Amino acid sequence: MKQPRTSTPEGSAAAAPRTPRTKSPDEALAALMRLCARAERSTGDALRLMQRWGLSEGDRQQVLQRLVRDRFIDDARYAEAFVRDKLRLSGWGEYKIRAALLRKGIARATIDAALRQTDRAAMGRRLEEQLRRKMRSLKGGTPFERRNKLLRYGLSLGYDYETVGDLVATLIKENDECDIF
Repeated sequence: MKQPRTSTPEGSAAAAPRTPRTKSPDEALAALMRLCARAERSTGDALRLMQRWGLSEGDRQQVLQRLVRDRFIDDARYAEAFVRDKLRLSGWGEYKIRAALLRKGIARATIDAALRQTDRAAMGRRLEEQLRRKMRSLKGGTPFERRNKLLRYGLSLGYDYETVGDLVATLIKENDECDIF
């Protein structure tokens, strides 16, 4: 059933506030099966959804066991896909990926296994590409200011200080040599 619409003082229609809908364990299982069939989900994602739907702790565990048994949810598969996507599409580094997966409730051993499969050389190339792009967007400033901005940017992407520092030093040196001519 559709929510009734109310008018705002400006005359535009706005949706009435939603009340949280509770689901039975069978409804939650069916809904999660549909969601998991479309995109990878972690156990943490599923538990948060079920809690929002008002399922008891026992029901949540039963539904989760069924989803894991039927391979709708697999944290190892989820972690591998997450790592792959964040490296390729977002350019995140290991630390940022690890923190995001921990927030999603993925076990450390599973995260370590997924990160071991990464191509470190490709990560370095991706970081260099992002730092070069950022460097082109920086306006003026001293080499020291540019260095600090690049360091902060590289660290915010989740790469370790040593890797970012070495790469930034190389880029600043290359850029300063080019500015002489």
